[in-house]
Amino acid sequence: MKSEQQNLIPNPGANKTNQIVVGVSSCLLGQNVRFDGNHKHNKTVTDQLGKHWQYLPICPEMAIGMGVPRRPIRLHGNESAPRAIGVRDKSIDVTQALIEFGQQKAKELSHISGYIFKKGSPSCGMERIKVYHGENDLLSTNGVGLYAKQIMDANPLLPVEEEGRLADKGLRENFVQRVYVYHTWRQLTQAGMTAKKLLQFHTQIKFTLLAHCERTYRQLGRLLADLSKDTLPQIANEYIAQLMQGLKKPATRSRHCNVLMHIMGFLKRHLNSADKQELIEAIQHYKLGAVPIDVPMVLLRHHLRYAPSNYIEQQIYLQRAF
Repeated sequence: MKSEQQNLIPNPGANKTNQIVVGVSSCLLGQNVRFDGNHKHNKTVTDQLGKHWQYLPICPEMAIGMGVPRRPIRLHGNESAPRAIGVRDKSIDVTQALIEFGQQKAKELSHISGYIFKKGSPSCGMERIKVYHGENDLLSTNGVGLYAKQIMDANPLLPVEEEGRLADKGLRENFVQRVYVYHTWRQLTQAGMTAKKLLQFHTQIKFTLLAHCERTYRQLGRLLADLSKDTLPQIANEYIAQLMQGLKKPATRSRHCNVLMHIMGFLKRHLNSADKQELIEAIQHYKLGAVPIDVPMVLLRHHLRYAPSNYIEQQIYLQRAF
């Protein structure tokens, strides 16, 4: 029996939807906007992630009129409020221009569902940017690109990532997942959030969240227990803030195994001893790193075809198509 509940959160592997827009540093798409006239084309960004969404390329240094080629800049001064000045020509100071452009774009980008920044950039880097004090004296590596900081400060829920980290399969899957969840949430709020929609959304995300952060999973369950029409706006805001933070925590093999065993519990009355043992062994082999998670998941989906569960069908957890 099929669930009558609407599948609020789309399967990332089902098709590409142009409604999902992700901001990206232009150089990562192969555009020749770097200070030396070159690019930093990243095939993970274009070939692997580009199939999931539509990119909105932005180069803040080009946008403020620095041109190509241009004299390079770097961050100087206090790491909490550095200035973007020329590496060789200290008369170049584009600090305020980058900040103002970032503030302007932050207001204009309310329609995006994620952002991929260029690693190490004094304008676009999201973390660990070099900040200099004197001529060549490195003060710290805790700086943030001036443009990126404005985007992230104005949109704290927005999923963001640096292109270098996306080479890691786990971090890449996590980013795609957060983008889809945030995109769905934006659609729900734009259409008008209701208590029913919020509860349905939570039902679909529960196992996925459990694989990332059990503490957040339990906190959100308690939060929604007090849901009413009067408390909906406040609880919805608290909910999405905690959810997006919880999903940032990488899922582990141990937590995945916990979820897989939980799903298996819905099938225990329909499995014979051989099927149970096969599933348990597949989950254990995954836990030990001998097989990918797809192995136990395929087995679970196979058995769920013959013993369908409306509750499990609403979950996005088994829809791993990243």
